Amino acid sequence: MKLDHMTWLEVEAYLAHRNGVFLSTGSIEQHGPMGLIGTDALCSSAIAERAADLAGAICAPGFSYTPAPFNTAFPGTVSISTELFLALVSEVITGLSAQGFTRIYIVNGHGANLAPLSQLAPPAGTSVRYRSWWDFEPVNVLRKQYYGDWEGMHATPSEIAITQALHRQIEPSEIAKQPPRKLSPDYMRAHTGDRHGPPDEHRRDFPDGRVGSHSALARPEHGHLLVEAAVTAIAEDFDAFCRS
Repeated sequence: MKLDHMTWLEVEAYLAHRNGVFLSTGSIEQHGPMGLIGTDALCSSAIAERAADLAGAICAPGFSYTPAPFNTAFPGTVSISTELFLALVSEVITGLSAQGFTRIYIVNGHGANLAPLSQLAPPAGTSVRYRSWWDFEPVNVLRKQYYGDWEGMHATPSEIAITQALHRQIEPSEIAKQPPRKLSPDYMRAHTGDRHGPPDEHRRDFPDGRVGSHSALARPEHGHLLVEAAVTAIAEDFDAFCRS
């Protein structure tokens, strides 16, 4: 159930017996030559909504505009500051808590959101759990099976496959058909959580927007199975969180 599609009477009836709610966090940023600008938000919101349906819970409107400063040299990327993002999420959590939602589960789709989300300080009596949709073993089994090391770090074939399954498929150009520069394990460790450099340097180093990710390996049939695995795992984790 989507909160913005409900009446206040329906919400009141829900809160009489449940206190859990879903939120999603994504981004509006480039995703390589065949990835949609809203990929992170599209993936996280779709998975959150489906997990809420499976769990019989409510999904509140999520956050698309988030920190992505390293990608602003690519057209279409819109970034907000970490401080503003943290303040916005904090105020929404406070508002949800005041309404009676005291178990708030955030489904994340963007690495740069993780550091600010870790700084959340919810009101007394309210708990927040955040998980990226790729955090769960059944999802990672599929990612490894389909793409191996070519999953990479950004414009990943797994997230492209999900948008192909749920929205539209963009045929890869000749450049996109070629594997990107492979990343070393040291580079991936150092840049986990989207810890990338200034925008001009980032575009210089990754001119087509892919960061070690062979997006052309994506298939819509992969996307459907990835969504199913993520939704099932997240719904189960949400139920355990609400019982805690």
